[in-house]
Amino acid sequence: MADSSKDIQLRELKDMITDLKNLIKTLQATVDAGNKREEALTQERDNLKEEVELLRKKLFGTSSEKRSTDLPGQLNLFNEAEMEQDPTAAEAEELAALLPEKEGKKRKSRTTNAERFKGLPVKKEYLDIPEEERFCPVCNAPLEKIGEEFVCRELVFIPAKLKVIEYYSISYECPECSKRDLPVIKKGKDGKPHMLYGMASAGTVAWVMYQKFCNSLPYCRQEKDWKQYGTSITRATMANWVILNSDAFFRPMYEYFHRKLLEREFAMADETPLQVLHELGRRAQTKSYMWLFRSGEDGGVPIILYKYSETRAGDNAVEFLQGFKGYLMCDGYSGYNRVPAVKRTACWAHIRRYLVDAVPKGKNLDYSQPAVQGILYVDRLFRLEETIKAKSTTFDSLKKARLEKEVPVIEGFLSWLDLQKPIRGSRMDKAVTYIQNRRTYLMTYLEDGRCSFSNNLSENAIRPFTVGRKNWLFCDTPNGAQASAIVYTMVEIAKVNGVNVYHYLTYLLEKQPNDSMSDEELEQLAPWNEDVKAELKRRVESSDE
Repeated sequence: MADSSKDIQLRELKDMITDLKNLIKTLQATVDAGNKREEALTQERDNLKEEVELLRKKLFGTSSEKRSTDLPGQLNLFNEAEMEQDPTAAEAEELAALLPEKEGKKRKSRTTNAERFKGLPVKKEYLDIPEEERFCPVCNAPLEKIGEEFVCRELVFIPAKLKVIEYYSISYECPECSKRDLPVIKKGKDGKPHMLYGMASAGTVAWVMYQKFCNSLPYCRQEKDWKQYGTSITRATMANWVILNSDAFFRPMYEYFHRKLLEREFAMADETPLQVLHELGRRAQTKSYMWLFRSGEDGGVPIILYKYSETRAGDNAVEFLQGFKGYLMCDGYSGYNRVPAVKRTACWAHIRRYLVDAVPKGKNLDYSQPAVQGILYVDRLFRLEETIKAKSTTFDSLKKARLEKEVPVIEGFLSWLDLQKPIRGSRMDKAVTYIQNRRTYLMTYLEDGRCSFSNNLSENAIRPFTVGRKNWLFCDTPNGAQASAIVYTMVEIAKVNGVNVYHYLTYLLEKQPNDSMSDEELEQLAPWNEDVKAELKRRVESSDE
């Protein structure tokens, strides 16, 4: 029996309703996808805005990481109603209240001329009256000297000057032996080594090194400076002086310092990019790296070493620290994880830096901001660390005070960290991820009082290289980069041991350490050796005369 027209119409309506429902679902799914896409794009836009703000801050803002957390009335920003609505705000205020009050820094008194010129030789010049005028203008009686009066003080600069010394050896012959066809000849010697590469004295080569690696003056500017002294020395000549002499006479000391560092139980490390133009098989724009390794805060003599490498691969740290066993303080770079037999300690300065970067613009004093709350915990640890170190007389007392005072703050910080649910891709998300990835290292420094709390010493030690890099920009060859690492080592190890850099470089070039010397002999040339310090002090004093 054929369907009636009503049945057919009813089925058509049902099919239409089904199609409309499917269309509604499709449209709803499209709308939901569009909303999700819009939300993702909005979040991406906000993240990019944060990145732009951070880059602007790094490019144009102050480089100091100091921040003021204690302002008059600041702790009253959160009223009672706000605290009830936002418990984290109340917790943040309580934490801020626990921070020790900062004493106002006294303004440093102005340095007097006597203090400024302390240590410089003083020559007295007398302003006297000519003999023909030493008569009284009233009665014409001769004047008598009654004393002297200080008038003024001035600083006099004596420019450097060059001279050429030609050495001749005088020869002597025995006249009697020469008659018997057995000539005996003796030649004059001064007992000093004259084996430097290039026609330059030890002091001249040391001056070139000092200007570049201590004063950050590139060879091209030194070349112009030499012309002012009346001679023409090209940048290529100076580069050869540095490369050849540092490899011949500084490298044995460098390797000795390296062996001494591996004997220690506490070390620190950092690395920074370097551009080397002519590396085999690599483009000139490819990044190379300068590594820094130094001794920790264990009370021993400070040792600082630089190392050049073509890449940032962790194998470089593994190779350099082969044989080292102890605590290694470094930043968050995962390449250091490959170094065996070491205990890594986390740098709390880096943790604070990530949190500082996560603070939204203009919200530095808004305690409801999670990043500001995290900074309060870290600031509390830094202040405790400063106070404890000032009061501790031994490493054991330092460890005991850390366990007593700092552990509760760290536990509170970790509890706060577990509560954080930042938006994915935001700066706060990056900060939380950075801290969580280093969570196992956060409390390692508590195991020994000689462990460092931050990697600031390494960053301070590598800063002279980064400052110099802004002036000379790049190294031409790998040999030049390695020579830079060796000379920077000698310069910085002299600085940290409190000796005159120029005179120490000259001293080493005169003594000419070599591979045949034993460690005991090389120890006699180290900058912490008391005899070396006394000799360099004598040279400084004699140069002032």
